[in-house]
Amino acid sequence: MSVDTGRARLLRNTGFYIAAFLATGFVATPILFALLGGFKDNQQLRENALGLPNPWHVEHYVDVLANATFWRQLGNSVFIALATTFIVVAAAAAVAYVFARFQFKGREGLFTLFAAGMMFPFAVAVLPLFIILRTFEMLNSPLGVILPQAAFGLPLTIIILRSFFRQIPGEVEEAATIDGAGPWRFFIQILLPMSRPVIATVSVLALVGSWNSYLLPLVVLSKPTWQTLPLGVTQFQGEYSTETAKVLAFVMLAMLPALIFYAFAERHLISGLTSGGTKGLAVRRQTGPEVMGRLRACRPSRPGTGSPVGLPRREPSSGPRRPKRHATQTPHRTRRGGGPRRERVHFATC
Repeated sequence: MSVDTGRARLLRNTGFYIAAFLATGFVATPILFALLGGFKDNQQLRENALGLPNPWHVEHYVDVLANATFWRQLGNSVFIALATTFIVVAAAAAVAYVFARFQFKGREGLFTLFAAGMMFPFAVAVLPLFIILRTFEMLNSPLGVILPQAAFGLPLTIIILRSFFRQIPGEVEEAATIDGAGPWRFFIQILLPMSRPVIATVSVLALVGSWNSYLLPLVVLSKPTWQTLPLGVTQFQGEYSTETAKVLAFVMLAMLPALIFYAFAERHLISGLTSGGTKGLAVRRQTGPEVMGRLRACRPSRPGTGSPVGLPRREPSSGPRRPKRHATQTPHRTRRGGGPRRERVHFATC
């Protein structure tokens, strides 16, 4: 029976590896074709499209890199992608925190309204969006691309962040509250640092989506001042329609920044996508000294010393000391003169 189980496992693993190999080849083949095609001439592309260049022609990449239009479009793409990613992640994190950690009437209805934004593709809203942008004079402006891209990227980002924030144990928030942290201080100093993997995931998704956006810049940006690389590829192809190798070199250089960013963020992306299946186990490992250490910079401090303490403490009295009470004596519930003892607490400046 164990032999049959081992054979079944081997067949299952073999099928998985074959499927993964085919999927990798399906994705990598166009990239390799564009990369190698940029080092060929048109004759080599016709006679040996899938082979190695012989000889290698680097002048196509050199010509593209020497083109000032390419660098201007690259800078526009970087600026628009980073601005879109920042707005999407910042706004979605705040909204997801409210939906995940606060109880209020109509919460689920509002969340459903946000999630319903995924049902409407951008192509449906092109005409109304164009009219709105023209009314507010945002055509041929980077804001005309950044704000709509951020709006269409919010629903998916809110859903991902909300599901992760709900897995944070309530004990962490209770401990932070006892230590003097309010809701937003807990959000900034505790919750966001604990959510680095999922924040990296949504950042990659937002940045790559903005980088590859073509239809919105095509509708909004008619002047070449703020045009992005996807539009530049189309223009370059129209100018050099007979030089296929040079067009492939431009396409490869346009893809390269996104590929490099994805390669560096791959570990965080996979960790964030698989974090939903851990059911908060990885989050619970961060509780304790690591979480509480983030609050020490803004905890109550002893008078004149600035050293942090866990809870408010009484200042030492300047009068004579009382004799120590033995374990058998009854504790004093009130001080002499009646009324509660006054306590002064000094808080460090955050």
